[in-house]
Amino acid sequence: MARPRHAPQCTIVIKLGTSSIVHEKTHQPLLSTLSSVVETVVHLRSQGHRVVLVSSGAIGVGLQRMNIPSRPKSLSGKQALAAIGQGRLIALWDDLFSHLEQPIAQVLLTRGDIADRTRYLNAVNTFNELLSMGVVPIVNENDTVSVSEIKFGDNDTLSAITSSMIHADYLFLLTDVDGLYTSNPRKDPDAKQIEVVTSISAIRSQVSTTTLGSSLGTGGMETKIIAAEIATGAGVTTIITSSKHPENIFGIIEYHSSLKASSTPGTPLEPLSRTSSPVHSPPTPDSYRSGSPLARPLPRPPHTVFKPSSIPMRDLKSWTSHTLYPAGSVIIDSGAHHVLSRRESGGRLLAAGVLGVIGAFASGQAVRVVVLKSPSPATVQDDPEQSSLASSFTSTRPSTPALLAASSMSSSIASLEPLSRSSSSAALSTKPEDEVLRNMKPQPMYDDADVVEVGRGLANYNSAQISKAKGLNSSYMPQLLGYADSEYVVENITIRVPP
Repeated sequence: MARPRHAPQCTIVIKLGTSSIVHEKTHQPLLSTLSSVVETVVHLRSQGHRVVLVSSGAIGVGLQRMNIPSRPKSLSGKQALAAIGQGRLIALWDDLFSHLEQPIAQVLLTRGDIADRTRYLNAVNTFNELLSMGVVPIVNENDTVSVSEIKFGDNDTLSAITSSMIHADYLFLLTDVDGLYTSNPRKDPDAKQIEVVTSISAIRSQVSTTTLGSSLGTGGMETKIIAAEIATGAGVTTIITSSKHPENIFGIIEYHSSLKASSTPGTPLEPLSRTSSPVHSPPTPDSYRSGSPLARPLPRPPHTVFKPSSIPMRDLKSWTSHTLYPAGSVIIDSGAHHVLSRRESGGRLLAAGVLGVIGAFASGQAVRVVVLKSPSPATVQDDPEQSSLASSFTSTRPSTPALLAASSMSSSIASLEPLSRSSSSAALSTKPEDEVLRNMKPQPMYDDADVVEVGRGLANYNSAQISKAKGLNSSYMPQLLGYADSEYVVENITIRVPP
């Protein structure tokens, strides 16, 4: 396992699924595969790379220890087997790595562990400290305590979130096939491997992802595409390749480094840039500079590469979008959807762009950002509290229309939104209580069947407060709510589905 020429030093996350760790029928550990992975990780470390290993298999090892033929269906049964198997699994990894004098650390996570921002940052700091010490963190979901609300769903997703947390350069998803195919290569002889993916949404229409994972695992190709979507959005180059040949990781890194070097003559080899062009053509003999260390094309190891986003998501937005469990939904109009899709919007939503809310949530919780499928849902009945709320608001209205106009215009300009539901001239003559009374009229009632999720964000106010302020200018919020910590009702919004 020779050192690649001018190998770049990278941060690498390697995910290994249950089917690559234990035999599907006998549940015995696949020692040859595990040993190859250990040798690969140690050699990567010797070249200066920082490596994190995401390892499934706790339940599979528990099945073998208890001589149980198949995964139980009950949650408590799975959690019990995970408790039995996790200790044996980490002991197996520690034994294999110890032969090569490589220290490891066990990191068990649930979505709940990183849903709190402080705990999330503590986890990031722990990862960075372990890597700086030369330790290989071995990550798994803490299945013993996980329930559906705080589960990552699959270790593919966990590996993608981990790669985002540590700003990895590469995420390697090792599986039982050597890449993404148009259909199941075991059943369809005409299945073709897709070498490069630049658009996740486009590739879904070109491939079949209906194949499930093994009887021991929970994933399949669909979960790997979801993981690739999360990781590439955070700027991480994502690779699907075979777990039977983990040594191909060296060739894959060198291959993509050579592509980068050939596209920028005169520069040393370096990791695939997060700001590189989203499309790369395979190298040709003429694409290599004469006299360079790579004077001939490098062979391309079998794999599929998902190109990273040219504009990676900020850490806070990535955390909001992928690690938090949304507590409810905020419905926005089409104008707000267009504005939030622009990077310069800052991902901040004014009350003027809100049509309603679904569910009950507190301030600070994650929410889905949704748009309507249809403009004609059922309406609710009059609320006896509406008139009293409007009356109390009237007594605290701003003293002059000019104040209203100034606040309205500055608020809208700040979020790049036009004045909602009225022109600027109309705003000059509109009284605050008129706006509130209009907002208090019978409003449509929506449910999840009426909407489509387009993004996620963090709520600055609870669901009742956002419902009261919907459609109104931000200048009304102090009088309407009794306070206003922010003019934005939702922040750190990531729009996943453009208009």
